[in-house]
Order: sequence, then C-alpha cells, then structure tokens
Amino acid sequence: MFNKSIVTALRAMLLFCTSFSAASSAAGPTGAEQVPLAVEAAARVHVQRWADSSGLVEPKFELTVVRGSRPLAACSQAVTVEALDTRLPSRMRFAAVCAGADGWRYEFVVRAQVSARIAIMASDVPSGKILTDEDVLLERHDISGLTDSVSDPQDVVGLAGRRALRSGEVLRMALLSAPTVVKRGDAVRIVARRDEIEVSMGGEALDNGARGTMVRVRNANGTVIRARVTGAATVEPVDMPASTSSPTQ
Repeated sequence: MFNKSIVTALRAMLLFCTSFSAASSAAGPTGAEQVPLAVEAAARVHVQRWADSSGLVEPKFELTVVRGSRPLAACSQAVTVEALDTRLPSRMRFAAVCAGADGWRYEFVVRAQVSARIAIMASDVPSGKILTDEDVLLERHDISGLTDSVSDPQDVVGLAGRRALRSGEVLRMALLSAPTVVKRGDAVRIVARRDEIEVSMGGEALDNGARGTMVRVRNANGTVIRARVTGAATVEPVDMPASTSSPTQ
C-alpha cells in the first residue's frame, strides 16, 4: 500500500522530467498568433500525461500561457516547442523556437490549475493514530502546487499521522508514516513460511519497527536474528522472501 504510493509518485516524477525531452512542433508555417496556441497544446499534452500517470481521479485543468514583453513574430516554417521546466504544473516553462532564416526563440511560462478528487480527512485524528476507511474520503481540490496528494484512500489506510490531522485537511504522504507495530522488548512470534508449510516460535524484539522494516530479534534459543516486521507482534526471518500472506494483525 505504501510502496504503491511511492511507485506512483516516481512514475509521475519521471514523466515530469522526460515527457517532452523530445521537442514537439506544429505543422506548416506558424503565424504570430499561433505561437501561444502551440505552446498551450504542448503543455496540455504534458499535464494530461502527468494526470494519467499519477492516477488522478476525475482530473480537470485550465492552462494560462503567460507571454513575455517581446512582441511575437511569425515563422516561415513549423515552430518547435521545447519543455524547459515542468516539475510543477502550477509553473512550467516552455520555449517556442523558429529555426528558419527568420529564426527566433521565445520563452513562455505556462500555469496549470489542476483539480481532482483526492483524499482528505473525514474527521479529526490525533497524532500517531492509525487511519481507517472511516477516517478518509475523496473530495475535489486544487492540487496545482501539490506533489504528494493521494488519489486512492486505500494508500493511506493503515498509516498514521506524524502530527494531529484535522477534519477536511488534504492528505499528503509527507504528513504520514508507517506506524511502529513492534517495540523493543515486545514478545513477538517469528513465523517462517514456505509454500504450504509454516513454522513459528517465540522471540523478543530488540528494536522498534514499522511493518516491512528490519529489526533484530532474539529467538527462543537465545540466538539474535534479523527479521522483517509483518504485523503487530509478528516477524519473519529476513532470509525468507516477503510473504504475500503475512498476518495483518
């Protein structure tokens, strides 16, 4: 669940950096009045791809092309549009380039106002409390300046707030963390699974750990091993592959 959010955020980041690494161009000669339209079209394709990659729910966006003070000129051939900086849709930079004999280059700022249905808090939740389905709902918000909003409530269920979260607050991954489910000194159950075979024994946690993290555990024989936290008071030996059927207590 948590890893899914990270993969989604990385895919979106890669798209921001590479979607327009190759220049796009309009066909045929370009009049001065067509130049901002070509820039807007390139920016629109970029924002749409970003929205699709990010898994946004019902995205909507409006683009504003900000012209510089220099007067625009026509180009005797197709104008090429290059992406210069597209890290945030709220302020992107593109360049329109005319490569003909009358060659010129203009830079534009494009501002995208993006909204989508994203996860927000349905009620007040104190710091450290694990979020449940009832704590989260989807609501349309402007996300133009956000890079870590959450489109799927299930991505945050099971996580906890780093601070108190207020009703109506937009959920961002930076506000959340995987809760500590095993604490140093806790009695834990060490479970080893392979195929249909399961073997378990008691042990004592020597470190604090969230689900999926590695901790030291002293087993019933007194041997200290490294183990992966799979649930509340449950771990599995680190040399075992991650189990898809690990307990979710």
